[in-house]
Amino acid sequence: MPTSARPDLAIYEEILRMEPHEIVGGLVGILGKKITAYLAGVKDTRTVDAWLEPGRTEDESRRLDFARLRIALRVAKLLATQESDGVVQAWFGGLNPQLSDRNPSRLLRDGKAADQEAVLNAARAFVVGG
Repeated sequence: MPTSARPDLAIYEEILRMEPHEIVGGLVGILGKKITAYLAGVKDTRTVDAWLEPGRTEDESRRLDFARLRIALRVAKLLATQESDGVVQAWFGGLNPQLSDRNPSRLLRDGKAADQEAVLNAARAFVVGG
C-alpha cells in the first residue's frame, strides 16, 4: 500500500530497472494478454507469449515503444496497490470521467505524452480518492 505523497515513486523506480520481458510479464500478470497486446499495438496474443521469454523482446525493441509499456505498467501497478486485477482491467478498458470520458488504454496506446501524463494523473486520483 503506498504511504508517501508520491505513491508511484517506488513503482517507477522498480519498473525503470526492468528488462523488456519483465515489463510485458508485469502487464500480462495484471491486465492479461489481450489488453497487453492492445497497448503494444499488436493483434495477436501469441506475439505477447513470445515476448514473455527473455531476449525475445530484444528483437522487437525497434518496433515496440517500451516507454509506453513502462507507463502502462506503472499505472497498472499503482492501481493494483488498492484494487483487484479485475478492477484494474475495468479501469483500463472503460470510459474515464477524469479523462473526458476517454479510454485509458487507447490514450496510452496512442502514445501522446500529454495523454500518458493525464492517464497517470487519473490513476493517482483514483488510488487516492477511489
